[in-house]
Amino acid sequence: MQTQPDAKPGPLNGITVIDLTRVLAGPYCTMVMGELGARVIKIEEPGKGDDSRAYGPFIQGRPCYFGSVNRNKESIALDLKDPHDRAIFEQLLEHADVVAENFRAGVMDKLGYSWETLHQRFPKLIYVAVSGYGHTGPSADQPGYDMVMQGVSGMMSITGEPGGGPCRVGISIADAGTGLFAAIAVNAALLHRERTGETTKIDMAMFDCMLMLLETPITRYLMTGEIAQRMGSLHPAIMPFEAFATADGFITVACGNDKTFRVLCDALGRPELALDPMFATNSDRVANRSLLHNAIEAHLLREPTSHWCAHFERHGVPAAPINTIEQALQHPQVAARNMLVEAQDPVLGAVRLVGSPFKMSAFADPTQRRVAPDLDQDRAAVLREFAIRDTRIS
Repeated sequence: MQTQPDAKPGPLNGITVIDLTRVLAGPYCTMVMGELGARVIKIEEPGKGDDSRAYGPFIQGRPCYFGSVNRNKESIALDLKDPHDRAIFEQLLEHADVVAENFRAGVMDKLGYSWETLHQRFPKLIYVAVSGYGHTGPSADQPGYDMVMQGVSGMMSITGEPGGGPCRVGISIADAGTGLFAAIAVNAALLHRERTGETTKIDMAMFDCMLMLLETPITRYLMTGEIAQRMGSLHPAIMPFEAFATADGFITVACGNDKTFRVLCDALGRPELALDPMFATNSDRVANRSLLHNAIEAHLLREPTSHWCAHFERHGVPAAPINTIEQALQHPQVAARNMLVEAQDPVLGAVRLVGSPFKMSAFADPTQRRVAPDLDQDRAAVLREFAIRDTRIS
């Protein structure tokens, strides 16, 4: 879908977010809001900044990890325990629509910025708090990290090969998932404010978000008592829906219904498989998955992955190679849908970043982004814009 070149900059244009978050879950939320057009002013610890500024890899001293989720943001360094900086922070809140934080539960209260206090002083402000276990319950005071959440939620118990040990999902799924859920909640809260004038505190727990992502295995357990196990690339309820070996690698095949399975069998030159009573229905195929897997894979091993991808595409079979990240970025859809964009870094020059998945006909999808800020680089400009005096300097 092509976007209009002269379209508006984003549906959240005019929304200002004061971002106290660090590392990944919170910054992912505010990055998403920035991609949708919001202005994000990042508040960082003086002299140190966001913890992820210290995470590699580094290219000529520039932190790639930090840069990946802090594009389109401005930075100002404030010590929220310092009276001068607190005064600046509070004046910024007067101009804000959203404040986001991911401290441990209770930290904002100790700083004098509880939801109740902020709501009374800044009634139009929406407050989103991201933490490990939320602000209520017996574990509320415990820290939350992606690795911990992948373990405690059960995610690692179902990830990996059968009989293998605990396996982390290949990305920080608890952080990214929580950031996405938080962004959804903030947008809903903004809509609610527009309709009713009422604002709200949003209490996002990484643990809760992981359980939501695990909806299918949890529902399966609640309904049947079955505890999900590691199954590699297999799907517990659909067959064939997995990775198969080919002559030179692997391919994924996904047959979500009986009709698609028949198309696969015809494409393989094995129409009799669809007529076999052991494979006639999806339930039959799941019950006899090993036999069916071996029958399909024996055929796929005769030709390379590229052959089968082209062959299946002609026949309408859902299939794809298992790409490396490098190969994925070479897919023609990446260029066609502007999924690699550029930002101008003052040291590195043009750097490439992942683009936005939000393709809306009414809004622009620019090819350029603002690079992640240096620590405190926007202090003077932000204070000048909002007519805030820096009493420490003056």
